Amino acid sequence: MSSSSQSFWSLSGRKALVTGASRGIGRAIAASLAERGAQVVLVAREPGRLQQAVQELQASGHAVTGISADVSNPDNRQALVSQLDGRLDILVNNAGYNLRKAALDYEQGEWRSILETNLFAAFELTRLAHPLLVRSQAASVVNISSVAGLTHLRTGAPYAMSKAALHQLTRNLAVEWAGDGVRVNAVAPWYINTPLARQVLDDPAFLAEVLARTPLKRIGDPQEVAGTATFLCLPAAGYITGQVIAVDGGFSSYGF
Repeated sequence: MSSSSQSFWSLSGRKALVTGASRGIGRAIAASLAERGAQVVLVAREPGRLQQAVQELQASGHAVTGISADVSNPDNRQALVSQLDGRLDILVNNAGYNLRKAALDYEQGEWRSILETNLFAAFELTRLAHPLLVRSQAASVVNISSVAGLTHLRTGAPYAMSKAALHQLTRNLAVEWAGDGVRVNAVAPWYINTPLARQVLDDPAFLAEVLARTPLKRIGDPQEVAGTATFLCLPAAGYITGQVIAVDGGFSSYGF
């Protein structure tokens, strides 16, 4: 492999920030970016779990650090960006959560909290990071979404609303910021083997229904989502922007 082709698949010298990075998909993305040579800042709300993730990745030889922050909090977002020393090449908006209820059963504070974390935090953090990303001249933003933003799932309306809006935010920013050298894409997973998904996948009947709607007949692995997210940050993906890529075992293409 030539040096030019090696750099095509390398993130050496790049600085990345991944939110919700202490476990699950976020942690897998942080590890994957680091494996490609990026210096990665992990962000999560729980200091203990974050510190453990950072230490384990450092023990594997990865160049990672951690910042404890709640990205749904405006002051935390400002403080987070101020700690990046004026430099950022990759932003992965992964932090999110859900509360499954029927639409009529949500309290206003509940559904607003879901939107605040899953959508508004990503929008505001990305805007705050814009001056740093522009300075990069070849920046990549990746929003971790869900196939719930593409079609109906039993996730509850607010979660689906937040993910569908995140898809449109991805498209809008991709066009608006193309001239700034900032690419913006999204990854939309189906059920992935994470602590959040296991809350429902531990029900054998529910798991059977999920597998019946998945052509590949299995649950996805966090590393498979991480691989797609990492690719979108590589120079090799330099002509890809404004896309929502489903990592779903064929779920979103499955008709009758």
